[in-house]
Amino acid sequence: MKQIRLFSFLLLTAASLLVVSCKKSYLDTKPSDAITIDQAYASIAAVNSAAASNYLQTFAFGGGNGQTGHDNYGQKAIDLANDLMGNDMVVHTQGYGWFNADYNYTGWTLPNGTNTRSDQVWSFYYNAILKGAILLLDNTANQTATAELETLRGEAYGLRAWAYFNLINNFQQTYKGNESNKGVPLRLTVSAESIGRGTVQEVYTQIVADLVKAESLLTGKARASKERIDVTVVRGFRARVALAMEDWTTAATYAKNARQGYTLMSNAVYTSRSGFSSINNTEWMWGAFIPADKATIFASFFSHIDATQFGYAQLGGQKKITKDLYDKIPATDIRKSVFRTPGTGTSILPDYTQTKFSVPVVGSWAADYLYMRASEMYLIEAEALAKQGKDAESRVVLEAMVGLRNPGYSAASFSGAALVSEILLQRRIELWGEGFSLFDIKRTGAGLNRPTGAGNHGAPNFNPVVYQLAPGAAGFLMRIPTRELDNNSKMTPADQNP
Repeated sequence: MKQIRLFSFLLLTAASLLVVSCKKSYLDTKPSDAITIDQAYASIAAVNSAAASNYLQTFAFGGGNGQTGHDNYGQKAIDLANDLMGNDMVVHTQGYGWFNADYNYTGWTLPNGTNTRSDQVWSFYYNAILKGAILLLDNTANQTATAELETLRGEAYGLRAWAYFNLINNFQQTYKGNESNKGVPLRLTVSAESIGRGTVQEVYTQIVADLVKAESLLTGKARASKERIDVTVVRGFRARVALAMEDWTTAATYAKNARQGYTLMSNAVYTSRSGFSSINNTEWMWGAFIPADKATIFASFFSHIDATQFGYAQLGGQKKITKDLYDKIPATDIRKSVFRTPGTGTSILPDYTQTKFSVPVVGSWAADYLYMRASEMYLIEAEALAKQGKDAESRVVLEAMVGLRNPGYSAASFSGAALVSEILLQRRIELWGEGFSLFDIKRTGAGLNRPTGAGNHGAPNFNPVVYQLAPGAAGFLMRIPTRELDNNSKMTPADQNP
């Protein structure tokens, strides 16, 4: 029997239980204790159920590789790790140690074991690709096309593109200048064959192709809730991808189109406890609705970031903005108020501690996860326009977003490279804690330059050890899990990232 070489495919699908063995046939098509693949996708209701279960996996405890460390709870765990590897987020003390290996750049260099960050990320996204997209696409390919089936297939293409975009950005440098470098295995069908690392260009080409299909299938289709992706989210994905590819025209166009129909949240909502924890927010484009009975309690994003709630953040793991970035926010900007003002800190909420992300009600773990919102689209559009030399248009877009947060804000004095720098600064402020820091460092070639001194990284805060990395440094790359190299006949130790 040929083995399934991408080990993440060995995980059980929530839609159908695959019976894996070393007998003549690894798939028992009619097992006595599980439904078959055909049964799992036999009706539109079954397909819809399978798709719904895939979204639940985005915030599942132990998602991907089944490891139950309290830093393994899906997409927001990966987002937090990526922000901790940037310049702008400080860890208060050692605390219970979760995520500290990400902060000090040791977590990504360890390929061995099943509870390393690289193993979690590899498993999480390939799980989404294989069971969340490929199984659905393969097993509905010959079904009669209906609007509902087109919607489900469009979602699957969109999710596959999203997963591959995150994989390629974690396991390789940015797109531009690295097109011919090794990417990640590009699996597009259910197969037992081994697959080697495709090039960065090949992976991005497939991502764009999937997004084109998703947009076509989802155009004109309504969605039941923001828990499911729709055409606006797919356009948001396309804008993100185009930004990374430095395809400025596409990035600007898609970002503008993606944000249509969404209203920027008011300043009152921005500073409320539910501004960044409720899917009902008017500018949220995609997120996960998490009621109390689906919350993962201490193994959750809010446990690790909300120090007003009894969780890991309150127990020494407070997440703080750097003094360097805090000082760049004007006093008139409402966004400054979601960080603890220096000189007013307490043992639970030290100076510079974030309060942007809070559970709506202290004592309850019912708090939703944010995956995409309209402000990101304004910033993508503004940056892409500026990169095209369309400074006037860029300033209008930037002022529409920043001016709401800081009345009287004007970008009139910025042009050319200075305008791009201003947009990137506003991006750091607006999207702080939302998972973009590491990818932005890589795509802009900024490198790691953590500020030091009082209120910044290092003593008396937890020491991150690593303060500087040059653009393109090997430290920005996750290591491919050892068990992938061991089980994949198309990969050798030479395929490991440096």
